[in-house]
Amino acid sequence: MAVLPLTVASAGQVGDARPDPAPVAPRRGDAKAPTAAPSSSPLLLGLGLATAARCGPELGSPEGMEAQTCVLTQGSDTWARTYYRNATGEALDSVLSLMGPGGRTVQTRCATGADDEPATCETPRERSRGVPDDYTAVAEFAERGAGGALLLRSGSNSESSDRS
Repeated sequence: MAVLPLTVASAGQVGDARPDPAPVAPRRGDAKAPTAAPSSSPLLLGLGLATAARCGPELGSPEGMEAQTCVLTQGSDTWARTYYRNATGEALDSVLSLMGPGGRTVQTRCATGADDEPATCETPRERSRGVPDDYTAVAEFAERGAGGALLLRSGSNSESSDRS
C-alpha cells in the first residue's frame, strides 16, 4: 500500500489566516487534557482561506478584446474580478460592476491599457449579504470617449443562462 501526499489549491494567499493549533489527544486516564475550542474559520488545510469563484465563459470580440468575469467569495467577503487581455492596440474605457441583493451595486473603473498583456481588475471586497448565487458581475469594455462603441460585455453568469 502506497501513501501519496494530498495536494489542494486555494485561491487565497498562503498565510491569509493562521489555523488554530491542532488539539492534543488526551492520554488515557488524563482528565485534564486540553481540548480545542470549536473554530468557525473557513480554513483549507492550513493553506489560507478558501476562495469560491463563480465565473462566466471566456469571451472574445472580433476587435481583439478577451475577458472572463467572476464573482469571488472568501470567508464573509464577496467581490468581482475580471481577467482580460486587450489586443485591440488601443487603450479602452472599462467598468466592472458587482450587483448584489437588494439592488446594491459596486462599480470600479479599470485601467485598460493597449499593451496586449493579460491583466485583472477587481471591485472592492464587500461584506456578503445573502448567498454567493445572489451576486452577479459584469465587465464592459468600450472604445475611449463618450460615444465609444461597446466592444465586449462579459458576465459571471453561466453560458447556459445566456440563452433565452
